[in-house]
Amino acid sequence: MASPPPTALHVEAAPALELLTVPQVMARLQLGRSAVYDLLRTGQLASITLGRARRIPTHSLTDFIHTRLEQEAA
Repeated sequence: MASPPPTALHVEAAPALELLTVPQVMARLQLGRSAVYDLLRTGQLASITLGRARRIPTHSLTDFIHTRLEQEAA
């Protein structure tokens, strides 16, 4: 009895990780600079630091928005 041929493994390509600057987040959320930095400082919005530059992954911004929507709905 012959075994079935091996199936090809499909590796899903991870979406490109886009990093946003603070001014880009300010524009998307329509908030001021200090409000965005308050969100970063309190951990409500995740970020990474590259040298002296702060960058916010797009998925962190999306997660933040979804969390806030769920809080508002409750």
